[in-house]
Amino acid sequence: MAKYIKQEIVDLRGEGQTKAYYRMKTIRNIGMEEFVEIMTRRGGLTRGTAISALMHATETLGELMGMGYTVSIDGLGTFKATLGLRRFKEMDSIDGDDPKRNAQSLCVDGVNFKADKELVKQVDRHCKLERSHTSRLRKSPYTREERLARALAFIGEQGFMRLKDYVQLTGLSRSTACRELQELCKDPSSGIDTSGRGAHKVYVKREGGG
Repeated sequence: MAKYIKQEIVDLRGEGQTKAYYRMKTIRNIGMEEFVEIMTRRGGLTRGTAISALMHATETLGELMGMGYTVSIDGLGTFKATLGLRRFKEMDSIDGDDPKRNAQSLCVDGVNFKADKELVKQVDRHCKLERSHTSRLRKSPYTREERLARALAFIGEQGFMRLKDYVQLTGLSRSTACRELQELCKDPSSGIDTSGRGAHKVYVKREGGG
């Protein structure tokens, strides 16, 4: 049985009211191997056929979206690629004398997915909910400017900073700290950049940041 969490949200309007939304509690992630195993239990597909079909579907989606198409699959949803700037490239303004960006400055930075209504209905049919707990926001005792200063001081002393270090330095939740670091890394004036990927990702002093 699935569980739901009552989640406190940030009061962006400053009204002093505690508001909430509901989200489903994730049990764990199901990887491709387990997904294929569960799918083949229904019969009609062998493991090899299922894996081959999924791989071909992924490759075809990548190819078509890379050519500029959106792809809609009945019962599943619509896929569309999104564009962003490559690292160290700054956004142009619509007007003005900014250096104009060309194709080499851009890259695909994500894929938007809009679920088909039938998929949403199917998930709802299989979903039996019970309450889990209430999750309240962890508020930092520091302002954003103070958090940035603490991060830069830490990097200056240690040479690099991990996400868990920023969580300890600021008092933010892990998810909020991650979002804030992403925003800081996109801002050249912050003085913070990233190095490495995945579990080896760390935050370092931006080159030329003074």
